[in-house]
Amino acid sequence: MQIPSNYEGTQLEELTPENGNLLDTMRIDDDSGKFLSSISLPKKRTYNRWSPVEEGVTLAWRDLNIYVQCRKSSKNGYKRIINNVTGAVKAGSLVALMGASGAGKSTLMAALAFRSSGSTMVEGDILVNGRPVGDYMRHLSGFMHQDDLFVGALTVWEHMNIMAHLKLNRRTTNYDRNYKIQELLRYLGLTGCMNTRIGLNGEGKVLSGGERKRLAFATELLTDPQLLFCDEPTTGLDSYSAQKIVTMMNLMASCGKTIVCTIHQPSSEIFAMFSQLLLLADSRIAYMGSTMNAIEFFSKLDYQCPSNYNPADFFIKTLAMTPGAEEASKQTVKKICDHFAVSEYVKEINVVVQYEFHMGRASETKSFDFRSNFKKTFCWTRLYWLIYRSLLAILRDTSLQIVRILQKTAIALIIGLCYTGTVEKNQSGIQSVQGALFIFVAENTFNPMYSALAAFPLDKALFLREYRSGLYSVGSYYISKVAAMFPGLIIESVIFTLISYWLVGLTASINTFLLTTLIITLTINVATSCGIFFSNAFESIPNAMTFLVPFDFVLMITSGLFLKLSSLPNYVAWTKYFSWIMYSTESLTILQWDGVHNITCENSNPDLPCLTEGSEVLEKYSFSPENLNHDLWNMFFLCAIFHVLGFLCLWRKTKKK
Repeated sequence: MQIPSNYEGTQLEELTPENGNLLDTMRIDDDSGKFLSSISLPKKRTYNRWSPVEEGVTLAWRDLNIYVQCRKSSKNGYKRIINNVTGAVKAGSLVALMGASGAGKSTLMAALAFRSSGSTMVEGDILVNGRPVGDYMRHLSGFMHQDDLFVGALTVWEHMNIMAHLKLNRRTTNYDRNYKIQELLRYLGLTGCMNTRIGLNGEGKVLSGGERKRLAFATELLTDPQLLFCDEPTTGLDSYSAQKIVTMMNLMASCGKTIVCTIHQPSSEIFAMFSQLLLLADSRIAYMGSTMNAIEFFSKLDYQCPSNYNPADFFIKTLAMTPGAEEASKQTVKKICDHFAVSEYVKEINVVVQYEFHMGRASETKSFDFRSNFKKTFCWTRLYWLIYRSLLAILRDTSLQIVRILQKTAIALIIGLCYTGTVEKNQSGIQSVQGALFIFVAENTFNPMYSALAAFPLDKALFLREYRSGLYSVGSYYISKVAAMFPGLIIESVIFTLISYWLVGLTASINTFLLTTLIITLTINVATSCGIFFSNAFESIPNAMTFLVPFDFVLMITSGLFLKLSSLPNYVAWTKYFSWIMYSTESLTILQWDGVHNITCENSNPDLPCLTEGSEVLEKYSFSPENLNHDLWNMFFLCAIFHVLGFLCLWRKTKKK
């Protein structure tokens, strides 16, 4: 991307396109330098990056217990992670949530942000400005996760552009949207890698770990949230980048925003930027108050922090479990937590908590109209950007796409070459035609079906995160994934049929060829929808395959080629109606043999069977020409049914989590 020289290093200020300033045109190129598009940006300007918050957000919680589901525990299959804690964070605070590994920092913060997983049980009260937490937290707050999840095929600019269309007010102009993205990336030092892909199978130039962390932070800042939760935002960053992010959070807090941040081993300079400190130890609060008073609190308990020692390291070391001295460490933690529970700091916290819970701003509780002027993007707009993102991910995974096309071409050539010259209007030709048709159906059933098992699980973590953030619905995500896969399925079926059909030497009719292509396309789509259904119905791919393999045997047996369908026992005969292999095989057989006459017999022995008419061939397999249209519609309905079942399973799984 070519950045205008007079735009670099400028200050930011509130900006509108009508203020009379000239515009610069920014050119957006792909990795090879090919022009993609351009956007308009202001020439040298100033902008107040974070507008002051009039009311601010106060977060308070009381008697909070958090349990995580596990096999062995003391309470109905749950283990207690947070034990009866009470606390409050006032507006304009930048809070460092610290503790040793396993202290429950991330669990507590997820509960406060109303983003706990389905395996977590939260007891107690959590209020935001006097109102119990709920789904509105998705829009009021931002949440930066510890692990960075992205669609690796996208560039930095593409990711931010898509997120902006999903997150921002639909009335936001392209001008304002582009400007906001550009300024966030510039401030976080990501301008130079706007056209760099985030990361795709380690191919080519991708973002470093620090750049990915900064990109995740920029994504959460798009909506300028009043309440921000950050889980280890400085992990993987160099000291300069880490200080840059914390400085940015400090500036946001000075404008009245509330920020809670878990942080691991911050430098003394970074630690000094936090106004409040919350220390967790053994599922309890060991200290909560200003960072300046923390050293004094520990000193009163005869835990002196050396003058040349990082206070953050000192606190963690004091509260950590020392190997070989676990019992002594537990006594130390208990002493500190017990002392804090009766200290003056708790009294100050209780004043805020009591006010929030009992005085609690009754008028604001009823309205709470922080999104009164917000207009969420239309569902079709969200669907468009999700499909666009999924298509980019598929198209840019060139190695996979090329392999799939080459594989389809190679298989089609092998089938065609093996059957070349064997398809004739005689008794051996009947076997050759039926064998070729079965391979047509099998190749476009099993390979797509098993490939589809991984389509949704690969994006499961990213989907759940974005869904919990309220970016889109389960239906929008499901439709976008299926829609992005559809063009590739059509291309594969057309390539396969175009090569194999004529090489095998099947009926030389354009109409028959086109109908065959349609049937193969329906077959591959039904198989894919079935694979998607099984992948969403089970928690893992191995579990899905365990049940899918027996189902495949049922499909094979009821295809009509291995036994006469009319001879199936009544208690299993109904299974053929769920076999698209039977519908596909029957319809292809009808196309090849309906209206065929004078099939020759190689043997004149009257005791040997000889089929001389195409109708006799159809009768042999219990197929009927009248079923052609029914077969096509049945495959279409099966595809729809599998997709509905797949969506319902995904919806149910999402709600459980």
